[in-house]
This record gives sequence, C-alpha cells and structure tokens, in this order.
Amino acid sequence: MTAPATDSAPAVVQRGSFELTLRRLLRDKAGLLALSFILLLVAFALGAGVVEAWTGHSAFEQYRDTGLTPTGMPVGPGAEFLFGTDGLGRDVMVRLAYGARTSLTIGVLASLIASFIGVSIGLVAGYFGGWADIVLGRTMDLVMSIPVLLCALALVSVFGPSVILSVAVIVFFSWTTIGRVIRGQVISLRQRDFVQASRSLGAGPVSIMIIDILPNLSVPIIVYTTMMIPNGIVFEATLSFLGLGIVPPAPSWGGMLAEAASNSIYLVAWWLIMIPGAILLITTLSFNILGDALRDALDPSGRPTRKRRKVSKS
Repeated sequence: MTAPATDSAPAVVQRGSFELTLRRLLRDKAGLLALSFILLLVAFALGAGVVEAWTGHSAFEQYRDTGLTPTGMPVGPGAEFLFGTDGLGRDVMVRLAYGARTSLTIGVLASLIASFIGVSIGLVAGYFGGWADIVLGRTMDLVMSIPVLLCALALVSVFGPSVILSVAVIVFFSWTTIGRVIRGQVISLRQRDFVQASRSLGAGPVSIMIIDILPNLSVPIIVYTTMMIPNGIVFEATLSFLGLGIVPPAPSWGGMLAEAASNSIYLVAWWLIMIPGAILLITTLSFNILGDALRDALDPSGRPTRKRRKVSKS
C-alpha cells in the first residue's frame, strides 16, 4: 500500500548579504545613473589613446591651420573638433580625456591612501583612548587648522608642482575626515559584548581591532572613501587652476579652466569653460550620489554586523 502524496512545503531561499546589497542598489535609480556615468568616465579616461587615434589629434599639438580661425581665435565644436579647440588650437576633447585620466588617478589614489591612514589612526585612537586618543585627536585638529592653499603654495615653491606632490597634499588634508568618523565609531563599538567576549578569550588589541571591530566599519569606510574621491578630484582641479598642481602643458581639468580664464578667452569661446566645468560638476555629483546609494544598499538599518570569532575546543 502506497502512502498518500503530501504537498511539500516551499523551500526557503536564503539570500546572502552581497545579493541583498546588489538588489537594493539596483532599485536605486539615481545611484545606477551615477554609476553609469562614472563607468563611462573611466572608460573615457582609459581610452584616451583610442580617442586620440580616432580623432587623429594629439593632446599637445597645436593645429594652427584647422584649429584656429583666420583671426587667431579657437574653433567651436564641429565635425572635425567635436568639443572645439582652445586658444592654442589644441583639441579640447582629447585633452579632456587625458585630463580625466589625471584627475581620476589622483582622486582615487589619494582617497585610498587617505582612507588607509585615517582608518588606522581612528582605530588606534578610538580603541585605546587615554593619551593615545588625546595625542591623535589633537593631531587631527592641528592638521584641520592648517591653511590648505598656503601650505600647498609653500610646498610647491620648495619642491615644484608634480603629481606626487598633489597626491601628498590631498592625502595630508583629507585623512582627518574619515579618521574622526572611525574614531567615533570605534568608541561606540569597543564596549560591545562581542568585543568583551574576545577579550575574555585572550585576544590581543590588534586582533580585536582587525577581526572584531574593523568588519563593523566596512560601511562607513566604503561610503566615506567613495565620497572622498570627488573631493580629491576637485582639490586637484583647484591646485591646477592656481598653478600648484599638474605642470602645463600636461592636460588637467583645472589647468584647462585656468587657461580659459587667464586671458578671458571664455567670453568668446564658451566651450572652454562650460564643457570642462560641466564634466567636473557632474563627476563630483555622481560620486556623491553613488556614495549615498552605497550607504543605503550596504546597511539600510544602520546597525553594525557582528563577526563571530571561532572558539577552539581544548
């Protein structure tokens, strides 16, 4: 005699944190739009050589016959020069592509270095407290009180403008932001039960900071690092605009804006200000929107996640 067939209960599908984060991010239309623009910008920067070969124009060559009018003025956007030319007859689109490579490289590299320094110092200051917190906290206050432009001007006058100096200046004035945030987060986490349990198991300070506390800081680290990238890009553009950043004639967005403003040529050649300025604005806005979207997707509840420590059986 066969047993009667019974309806089996529907299986419960368990989704991992990565899949849930991806689903939340895909539902954020503004975040997806910002991410799409950033990916296009990265492709534009990485493909600067392709853009140069496709147009047949170099980023440094001055096309005085075709890139300037008979009166010596730059040529506006058209079939041969899609974004027009500058006051020297150089292709603006090709220079924008190489400028994007420079700005993204400096912005991303400086943000990663500043994030690493800020997270490390914030962990130490927040976990140990006492004199370590006082010394490191006052160091952050001291760095934040230094005039940025005066310091950059002094460094450039001694060492001369360069990419390395631009990254160093951006890192020096950027790490304090994420450092203060991480310090506050660590202070609130160091007395949690799972940290106390790790101490009772004999874990050392370095082990607790890396294994127990650091995973709970992944959301602010990712979000603040993402939001530091546009600050680095704008910082680099400001330094280049003031003549303290990338050495001309190497293309950079700030340098292009400075060249257009130096002789007021933008009054008759609007594209020299509008196109680099619009790209700089949209880039900054896109990274900020992406940072907000990542924050909502990674941890919508704002509650820290606990990483369990394995206890070996004696």
